[in-house]
Amino acid sequence: MQEIVLAPINFSNPELIDKIVTELGKFLPYKIRLNTIQLDISFAYSTERKQFYSTKIIQHLIPYSENVDGKFTALVEVDLFIPVFTYVLGEAQLNGKVSIVSLARLHEEIYSGISDEKLLIERTVKEILHELGHNFGLIHCKDWDCVMHSSMGIEEVDIKGIDYCANCKSMIQP
Repeated sequence: MQEIVLAPINFSNPELIDKIVTELGKFLPYKIRLNTIQLDISFAYSTERKQFYSTKIIQHLIPYSENVDGKFTALVEVDLFIPVFTYVLGEAQLNGKVSIVSLARLHEEIYSGISDEKLLIERTVKEILHELGHNFGLIHCKDWDCVMHSSMGIEEVDIKGIDYCANCKSMIQP
């Protein structure tokens, strides 16, 4: 049976990771395994943008995924970008194995000044499910209740659903 490997990189809050895994398990028909990684990702840092280039990190993580029978999602706490966007919340190899999700812009205190761990977990789970959907070959869905709906900002992350619509869910089944 395929598995989902969740790989926090240089993560500061292991308790938060445990809560994310518990919530994630409610939406995926796969075993979720943690594989914490200590990795210097400074090679992907852009001094001009003061962000990390997510595509470079994904390329660097491919060898970590080689022995995984399933999908491999890295979690980071640094701000990510790709050249065509100001920032990204995550990136995935379409029909591939590796994806990355950043929690840097998912914290509510950035927007309202108020910490909300429940909302952080919900946003993180949505972004992980979204990027995994791309790994499974899904493209953006027009259904606002589907986690595969495109999100151009945090407001859209909050508005969209936390699970796959019936059509998208049928595409990720084992």
